[in-house]
Amino acid sequence: MLSLYTDAADELAIAEQLAAEEGIEAVYVKRRPREARKLANESPEELAPPLPLIGKPVESLIVTELGVRFEIRPGNGLSVGLYLDSRDARGWVRANARGRTVLNTFAYTCGFGVAARLGGATRAVNLDASRKVLDWGERNYALNELSTDRYDFVSGDTFDWLGRFAKKGETFDLVILDPPGFATTRTSRFTAERDYHRLVAAAERVVAPKGLLLAMCNVEQSVSAFEDQLQRGLGKRKPREVTRFGASALDFKTSALKCHVLELP
Repeated sequence: MLSLYTDAADELAIAEQLAAEEGIEAVYVKRRPREARKLANESPEELAPPLPLIGKPVESLIVTELGVRFEIRPGNGLSVGLYLDSRDARGWVRANARGRTVLNTFAYTCGFGVAARLGGATRAVNLDASRKVLDWGERNYALNELSTDRYDFVSGDTFDWLGRFAKKGETFDLVILDPPGFATTRTSRFTAERDYHRLVAAAERVVAPKGLLLAMCNVEQSVSAFEDQLQRGLGKRKPREVTRFGASALDFKTSALKCHVLELP
């Protein structure tokens, strides 16, 4: 897949160079300008044509990341099944999930759920507004020979379900927050740059004592501004920082992704 973050008049020439590499059967183009969020709603096929620029269409393929298998769908718009910048975060979850209960919000195709279960989590609940991507997530579970429980694939608004869990007194040892920069549902509207503290405030209520919060944000915002949002959301609850990291250096030279792991008292 050819991802373009600026206009490239010679994208066909670039695609031809990629296609010349051994083993390349097709090249799909994904155009990701700064205004992609708006254009994705107005003209998605302009940003991510469903057919390849070069080669024959590929409906799906299986890729392996750190020994974990995922289904990728190259023609599925800008989101093909796995976000590469979260590679290190998935690896961290797998390495630290043993014996924990995990809540994976904005789960998409459940990459973190797969990592948690493979890492020995006793339970991983995947929460996303789209049933379609959760079904895709169940496919990823099957690819890794993981059993599935339909109750662990929850379709609904994240804020709504965080409230439900809190009302029932249900807590988790690890809560993962990986929201999109912008999201709307029938009941809510979320912009990460402005509203992340609201998400943290809703999530901290379901983090068990001494539990972990993996807070991720991928918008053009300074680290200090992100930290201010985290503390604002946590209120009087003073966390201990366990670790922090960004996008995988294997895939990205620079990235806006920020990942902070906090232990809550």
